Amino acid sequence: MSVVVPVFRPGPSFDDLIASLDRQTLGTSAFEVLLCDDGSGEPTGARLAAIARDRPHVRVLSLEHSGWPGMPRNHGVDAARGTYVQFVDQDDYLFDGALEKLCDYADLNSSDVIVGKEVGIGRRLPSRIFSHDVPRAVLGTDPLLEMLTPHKMFRTSFLRANGIRFPEGKVRLEDHLFVMQAYFAASTISILASEPCYAWVKEPGSASSSRIDPDTYFPHLETVLDLVEAHTEPGKLRDRLLRHWFRGKILKRLSGRQMVRYPDDYRDRLLDVVTPLVQEKFGPGVDAGLGFPHRIRAALLRAGRRDDLLGLARFEAETVCRAVVTEAHWSRGGGLHLTLRVTLTRDGHDAFVFETSRSEVTPSAPTDDGGSDSAHQDAAAKSVGAADAGSTPTRSKKVTRLISLPVSTIEGLPDNLLVAGRELRNDRVDLFLRDGETGAERHIGGRHPRNLDAARVAIDPLKVFGPSDESRGGALTVKVRRAGWTFETPLEATPAVLARAGRSPLLAGRSCALVATDDGRVELRREWPGGRVKDFAGRTARRLRALLRKR
Repeated sequence: MSVVVPVFRPGPSFDDLIASLDRQTLGTSAFEVLLCDDGSGEPTGARLAAIARDRPHVRVLSLEHSGWPGMPRNHGVDAARGTYVQFVDQDDYLFDGALEKLCDYADLNSSDVIVGKEVGIGRRLPSRIFSHDVPRAVLGTDPLLEMLTPHKMFRTSFLRANGIRFPEGKVRLEDHLFVMQAYFAASTISILASEPCYAWVKEPGSASSSRIDPDTYFPHLETVLDLVEAHTEPGKLRDRLLRHWFRGKILKRLSGRQMVRYPDDYRDRLLDVVTPLVQEKFGPGVDAGLGFPHRIRAALLRAGRRDDLLGLARFEAETVCRAVVTEAHWSRGGGLHLTLRVTLTRDGHDAFVFETSRSEVTPSAPTDDGGSDSAHQDAAAKSVGAADAGSTPTRSKKVTRLISLPVSTIEGLPDNLLVAGRELRNDRVDLFLRDGETGAERHIGGRHPRNLDAARVAIDPLKVFGPSDESRGGALTVKVRRAGWTFETPLEATPAVLARAGRSPLLAGRSCALVATDDGRVELRREWPGGRVKDFAGRTARRLRALLRKR
């Protein structure tokens, strides 16, 4: 195993990386560390030499300065002696035992690429890709595109045989190019999700935090898109893959507060570059699998409707979400049941206003990729005339459209653009707890509400907090999905409403209570110290109840 670390004048956090390598359970005779110094000069050179002096398995590669990590990583692959190469950035670190677990998993599955579980430190990461182990992942089926960072393990001979290298120099999305080359060439891609492997640390001032230069960034994005097109045929797979970059690298940059904050000249430059790119690279098949807000945004962008794009962004930025507890009570079974009133307003009025009508439609099959069924609703509605002639059976169906969106006109846009039936069925309210000690966020309850004015959510403390979990609780936030838009807001309540919930019962385990802070925000607090006996008693009582019910 070879660990390749591109290095350029590292800060104090570099010590955390070295310490994590020292703690690996894989013996030092079984792995090497290649510190690929990108022309740092002194005192970095002396610092790296001191690290290697006491560690025979650590080598320092002193390189000419390139200004970007691609060249150092390539030198690391060229110099690697291990069966596998694991890339690690200088600000990050590995979890204890990660290298041994990755090697064992790769050996077991004969993997060319191994995606070890990444954990965000100071940043949020996608969750679907690490929901479960996938020994043989399939590109386009499994969520491999969620993590295109280079922080993965690769079979060294595989990289060399296929000539897979990072582009050198200042190339944006160089990790996407490298990883996608590997994904297309690999015989076996494996996801190890059951064990944390890599800590991806968010550092202030990192490149990911800075505003992009459209004139240089998007030509690099186009290179990635060209790579995808070169390895796929027109159709569903290509559309699925291209959708990832359309959504994440273009449409998200044109949404909400981000779009509104752009200076006028920057916004114009951005649109000057992305509009022809979108018109050339992303067709209707790509749009079909987008969420409702992005489908609208894509249509406006492709049509060159800049004022409407800005209006849509202002609509998103100015919509205010609030979630207030109107009722709270404990059940005998140990669950805390809350009723929330969720409001989404703009300028003091409902932000989302819908109009439902009935249309004669021709039944048709659902669209690919979970795309909106509204597309075939409206297409079918246009065939009513043929049905009247007796050629095609029709039926009446409700069609729900969003009518409060600030779009000047729908003329020239798809007829079904504002149809939101499918998205409304996916509306959801979820509760999250941000731990007061660690800052970690955990999902504690949620459901699809019938009515946002009275959304009911249940919390089961014994399921949320494991037997050895000594969290004291923390602040509660609500994430609301409405017609495809997502909002996040602190949960609010008055002390009087929370007081009516009373004491938590035995079957809730450790005593829990909802508390309203001075600013009206809600915290879930668990008994501390102590409470272990109550926790044990609650779990035991539940097991006994379950056994009695089986009889």
